[in-house]
Amino acid sequence: MLRPWERADTPAFLAAYQDDEIRRWHTRRPSNEAQILEWFDTYHQDWKREKGGHWAITRDGGEVLGRIALRGLDFDDGTAEVAYWVLPAARGAGVAARALTALTDWALAEIGFQRLELDHSTRNAASCKVATRCGYLLEGTKRSAAVHDDGRHDMHLHARIRGADPVR
Repeated sequence: MLRPWERADTPAFLAAYQDDEIRRWHTRRPSNEAQILEWFDTYHQDWKREKGGHWAITRDGGEVLGRIALRGLDFDDGTAEVAYWVLPAARGAGVAARALTALTDWALAEIGFQRLELDHSTRNAASCKVATRCGYLLEGTKRSAAVHDDGRHDMHLHARIRGADPVR
């Protein structure tokens, strides 16, 4: 189940950014609970301003398993970007793929976006597998497009288009 972030999720969110794999792919990291609460407030403001949506991926609305977001909403062009991470205990169980499928289906069919983009480091094989499993076709490589702790990375660009048959 996807739901908005709550104050009670702060410890799980902070713990996520202590995980080596999440830290490997995310250089913007919260360092304390006060900062996380600021992020949560920004997430709620993004929703109110129709700029983005940020959800906790949960087990039946309770235990946090990960995060998924719809960012850079452009209603004129019908485009948005998707991002996600999953906590170590939930990896390998299809959590990311189920959350991405649910968000994608809702954003394309219900909200009416035309195109959803997803990018990840070319070195992040797990994220590439989730994207392709969920019908996000690989469109190309953005060279030297993002900074990570170990330097600049090339990024794969995937996309889903409304009405196109997903490859699952």
